[in-house]
Amino acid sequence: MATLTDLHRLRVDPGDALDLPDRATQIDLPGDPSKDQIEAELDGLRRRIGEMQDVMFTRREQALLVILQGMDSAGKDSTTKAVFTGVNPLGIHAASFSVPTPLERRHDFLWRVHAQVPPLGCIGVFNRSHYEEPVIRRAHGELKNGEMKRALRQIADFEQMLAESGTAVLKCFLHISRDEQRERLQERIDNPLKHWKFDPSDLQERQYWVDYQTAYSQALGATSTPQAPWFVVPSDRKPVRNLIVARLVVQALEALKAPPPDRKPELDGLKVV
Repeated sequence: MATLTDLHRLRVDPGDALDLPDRATQIDLPGDPSKDQIEAELDGLRRRIGEMQDVMFTRREQALLVILQGMDSAGKDSTTKAVFTGVNPLGIHAASFSVPTPLERRHDFLWRVHAQVPPLGCIGVFNRSHYEEPVIRRAHGELKNGEMKRALRQIADFEQMLAESGTAVLKCFLHISRDEQRERLQERIDNPLKHWKFDPSDLQERQYWVDYQTAYSQALGATSTPQAPWFVVPSDRKPVRNLIVARLVVQALEALKAPPPDRKPELDGLKVV
């Protein structure tokens, strides 16, 4: 099992010939902190995220889009809840993308996504994203290699446009092993409280595991850029996954260097009576 010493190690370098099976799905943190210690650090990171988001919200000049992708049961829902609990609801915008509607099918695949990009001043979280459609179609053999490359180029151009317009993009691939997915899917079947999470199609998609790993490897390698980097987050251990994503979000927000609100001289000495 690998040990995390630097978040940069999780980053996918631009143009990297990525092979996801070579990336770790479990990782140790320095000092091997306990679950309580991880939760304590996570709580501090959540407060820091909230503070920086408040500053960003007052100026409304920048935004942060956090994209969470992964295989079924990788933990996109629970990561969103764990990392962003406590952030001012007015300053966060979460969106999830399921099967396109007939209307959405009549437009390009980025049409419905652009409408969900967070406004300046906010944090946006995509639980699944614009990567979903090309990856699924590629894994099922519906997209030829040339068509896949074209879709990925369009995605890279789209994300470049967002970055140039003030929206930073942070992309996290929640990387789990096939054995871990089997255990999580089985838990959804065995635990009545988790039946709502189970979809029979998950078992059908599991048969395409290798094809999905190949398609995601191609997608992440082709679209990880300095403006919109991908990070492969080891996600077999849920507390470690949550902590790493929270650290990455704090790192991304700090990189924005949002200044505090401008002072209003007209308020100097003003007294409320």
